[in-house]
Amino acid sequence: MEKKKLINKMKLEKKAGLCSGADFWHTKEVERLNVHAIMVSDGPHGLRKQDKEWNSLGINDSIKAVCFPTGCTVASSFDRELIYEMGRTLGNECQAEGVAVILGPAVNIKRSPLCGRNFEYFSEDPYLSSTMAASQINGIQSQGVGTSIKHFLANNQEYRRLTSDSRVDERTLREIYLASFENAVKEAKPWTVMCSYNKINGTYASENRRFLTEVLRDEWDFDGFVVSDWGAVNDRVEGVKAGLDLEMPSSGGINDAKLVTAVKDGVLDEKVLDTSVERILNIVEHFENNRNHDAVFDRDADHEIARRIAGESMVLLKNEGILPLKVNQKIAFIGEFAIKPRFQGGGSSHINSHKISNVVDSGSAIKGIEVIYSKGYDLDKDEIDAVLINNAVEAAKNADVAVVFAGLPDSYECEGYDRRHMKLPESHNQLIEAVTNLQPNTVVVLHNGSPVEMPWVNKVKGILEAYLAGQAVGDAIIDILFGDVNPSGKLAETFPIKLEDNPSFLYYTGEKDIVEYREGVFVGYRYYETKKMDVLFPFGHGLSYTTFTYDNLILDKSEMTDQDELMIKVTVTNTGDVFGKEVVQLYVTPSDDGDAIRPVKELKGYEKVALNPGESREVEFILDKRSFAYFNTMLNDWYVEQGNYGIEIGASSRDARCYETVFIKSTRKLLRTYSLNSTLGEIQSDEKGKEAIMPYLESMEAVFGSHDSYDKTEAASEAITEEMKTAMMKDLPLRTLVGFAGGSISMDEINELLKELNR
Repeated sequence: MEKKKLINKMKLEKKAGLCSGADFWHTKEVERLNVHAIMVSDGPHGLRKQDKEWNSLGINDSIKAVCFPTGCTVASSFDRELIYEMGRTLGNECQAEGVAVILGPAVNIKRSPLCGRNFEYFSEDPYLSSTMAASQINGIQSQGVGTSIKHFLANNQEYRRLTSDSRVDERTLREIYLASFENAVKEAKPWTVMCSYNKINGTYASENRRFLTEVLRDEWDFDGFVVSDWGAVNDRVEGVKAGLDLEMPSSGGINDAKLVTAVKDGVLDEKVLDTSVERILNIVEHFENNRNHDAVFDRDADHEIARRIAGESMVLLKNEGILPLKVNQKIAFIGEFAIKPRFQGGGSSHINSHKISNVVDSGSAIKGIEVIYSKGYDLDKDEIDAVLINNAVEAAKNADVAVVFAGLPDSYECEGYDRRHMKLPESHNQLIEAVTNLQPNTVVVLHNGSPVEMPWVNKVKGILEAYLAGQAVGDAIIDILFGDVNPSGKLAETFPIKLEDNPSFLYYTGEKDIVEYREGVFVGYRYYETKKMDVLFPFGHGLSYTTFTYDNLILDKSEMTDQDELMIKVTVTNTGDVFGKEVVQLYVTPSDDGDAIRPVKELKGYEKVALNPGESREVEFILDKRSFAYFNTMLNDWYVEQGNYGIEIGASSRDARCYETVFIKSTRKLLRTYSLNSTLGEIQSDEKGKEAIMPYLESMEAVFGSHDSYDKTEAASEAITEEMKTAMMKDLPLRTLVGFAGGSISMDEINELLKELNR
């Protein structure tokens, strides 16, 4: 039946009821009209389906499933095809379990390393975040299953997340926080969008018409339904007006009754309610029409996919010739994470894994090695145990190589609260210090969902960032440590030396509920690179067991307009002895002549290439207007300033290998409006203004004189230099011409000049 006819057959109460859940995980059905209920389930890196229709968020009640690498991990793959495959696998699992929509991916920007939910999020960079999200969405939805991209918008902390107010200027929203969603919504068309808990500039996300309707639907053409985060509804009626369609979980009929009353009282137009119902019914029908009853959830096969994704995503941060390990070496695995790895975060994304691999067992099973294991610390106690450390040191002394497994226990980062610092547990730090004092051949493997400080960084020979790599973590780490997999991950976030270096440090979490994003667009590497600040490991950094060279950078044009596309080619060669993959990164540096305050570089392209020893490949990028633009708030649009732009190709934000420039001519003229307080320099920077004001400037010579018109005594030269004169003339407001021209210019003449300039 056509949707509008179907809706017309529904009573008002039934329509209102369809706009909220039946329980925690299901929409409502209308049996009389053959409208089925659908199930949604937590993601984004695994299927956390409730085993029964529980009205709770309980973890223990979810089915046995496969935990894939978390967002922080898979983003480090910089591999669109890989995350598409992960999405496709998740989509098939959903079909097998009858789940219509998986709640993910999560694309909020990593504003601070402290956010307790950073392990779910992709990156500090909106381009990387949005393109990775688009690939995951396309993968999932290729299986006839929907996604719910989240959490829209500016949800960058867990502290007071249900009441905090993110105060963000328009340009920062457009360039950073909206941009993380924009490409994914436009290109991948997620079935649903989940709104966040917080306010944005004073209005709750759940009732923010500007973002839920004007931006999301009117600008980006989103045509699915908007669902609330669980418990995010503040005012149900205002939410529907703003564009919030589905409330989750069920309110037990309380908010449904408010919608009915609002319609009857004329507060809410019933047509607005009908629109929300229609959007929900469209998704219900979409799933029903694409239902695959033959789908099979092969957990063991999907475990192997998770293992491969983990191996492609882990980041080799440091290697002084110690890796890969050799099977004939005597190796000590130290730290309880070696047998109880931390591979996912806590909260709504926590997967009830059907099996988990650890490095001790995997080392024996995969490589046939006999590992010396020492506990080193106790995960159940956040304290230093001298006996465990001493035992670990003895094990390390008797080995050729010590591999210390350290990181953040579950209690250190989790949904619902933020970290207070970037430190590892002191028991982990002291263990590493003690081992390195007696064993110079030490490697550290990290299990963590966000950056940590590393006071021992210069004492170890190797560091592998495993992040939270999913249930196949042990197998994947062994693959990399022994060289069966060549590491190819790159950091999707900067590791600062200390927390205080982070640009949001002074303002993060805010004062009570007010959170000011004072760092603006200078998030992550945009800040560190512009400040030329030392970091522990830069954005995009990651080592390999082979080496790569970049050369023959070619731009298809040296000059263009902002309406043209720029094609870029660069050749990458594997100059080492083993097969490897390299992430080629393209950064755009803005024009030096521009007026806008901008970061010194921004990621605008990346490609991951696989190369055999000696093999070369040409990598191609295409950049358009958005690649060079910033968001101009006067125009309320994207704008490219005229000038020379740099094209930087490299292996990280700090490792540029090739550089060229292109001149871009702006086809859009900014409409300038002048006033009595406009400076002479501003007016002269415009061709029309320069010509109009020239006669008036000649009168100014009577005040300052030419450099030849006054006695060039030493005192005079020191008092009024040519540089001083030029600077003062540039910064004088137009109104000062009346006084400084010695009466030769009247205010009437200045007002006539203004009319001409603004005509």
